[in-house]
Amino acid sequence: MKRFLLKGIINDKGRSLLPIIVVATGTMLTVLLYSWLTGVMGESIRVNANFNTGELKVMTLAYSKDSDQFPNDLAILDASLLINDLKEFEPTVDWVKRVRFGALADFPDSLGETRGQAPVIGWAIDIFSKESLESQRFNLESSIVNGEMPKRAGEVLISNELATKFNVQPGESFTLFGSTMEGGFAFYNLKVSGTLLFGASGLDRGAIVMDIEDAQRAFGMEDACGEILGFLPDKYLNMDNAERIKVRFNNLYSQQQSTDEFAPVMITLRDQAGMAEMVDYTDAVSSIMVFIFVSAMAIVLWNGGLLGALRRYSEFGIRLAMGESKGHIYRSLLTEALIIGAIGSLIGTIIGFFIVLYINVHGVDMSSMMQNSTMVMPSVVRTAITPTTYYIGFIPGIFSMVLGNALAGLGIYKRQTARLFNELEV
Repeated sequence: MKRFLLKGIINDKGRSLLPIIVVATGTMLTVLLYSWLTGVMGESIRVNANFNTGELKVMTLAYSKDSDQFPNDLAILDASLLINDLKEFEPTVDWVKRVRFGALADFPDSLGETRGQAPVIGWAIDIFSKESLESQRFNLESSIVNGEMPKRAGEVLISNELATKFNVQPGESFTLFGSTMEGGFAFYNLKVSGTLLFGASGLDRGAIVMDIEDAQRAFGMEDACGEILGFLPDKYLNMDNAERIKVRFNNLYSQQQSTDEFAPVMITLRDQAGMAEMVDYTDAVSSIMVFIFVSAMAIVLWNGGLLGALRRYSEFGIRLAMGESKGHIYRSLLTEALIIGAIGSLIGTIIGFFIVLYINVHGVDMSSMMQNSTMVMPSVVRTAITPTTYYIGFIPGIFSMVLGNALAGLGIYKRQTARLFNELEV
């Protein structure tokens, strides 16, 4: 019977083409919206991880208690040794050294006198190592407005807003005032190689990105760093795996942590200020919006199935008059709806997947909409391709089509054989 119904669907395009188009369209939109929301929400967390939190973060126990203040006097000593230990402990994770700092930037005029001063927030990352992925995580090359990437020690990138405020051009020098790891006064001359525009006002007001070796020399932190961040190899955040690594590490150093305030301690992205709420909020918003859209598409497809079955009441009457049982007609109706739903869902999922894949590769530039954003958000938004992408469209596509036909088909059992010929004559 299934082969017979499939031939009927293929040959009778007037009956099957429109339902298949409706199901395919609804499925495509479902796949596209799910991937878009998942990508936008996931990218916002990923950008925060790249800039601030990592998926894993190692600090000294004392530093972790006041990490929001960047207390570099409590930094990790012998950071290279700890990095080597971490690579042996979990070689699949990319471990990187970071120094976060607050300082005062002094911009001189042509006579060497102070032209202006401004507080800055700095990131010291590994810019020059060939194997380093830090520049990609910060999206530095795409964020440069004027100038170029640093090519040698002593060159830094500053925010374009800061450069515009003091009329600073690439190639000019300035002095960074701060404090050393020992609590002394530090000043260090740096050269602006380029200006950055991240697209978030919180960063663009006064950000400086410099190589970590420059920061270590400037603040007296030879072979020391405030934080060691870990990035898992998974394309999308894997909090379960991060939590397992954290537990293993802290169990390994638990005895040292109980007696030494400079013992290393590991936390995950969720353990850091506001990130657990952000992750939960992101998951909740994404799930709710996907549920609403899937439900809306289910209602549309349900109505399509319902109307399609109602239009065939005359056909059902003829089949009943020819002696076909009501149960057989009803089962064939549901089987036909299942086949149409599966064909439409498959076509819609394939079309939706290629659209999602294109946006995932090329992205959508949203920088013009995020100029006044106070959150760290990606300027180029991409869709996410997860295992759910491949099947979520089948939920409204098949379920709703079958449900609509099932409800409409209940009328078959209400048909009275005595009235069939009167209906056919009309």
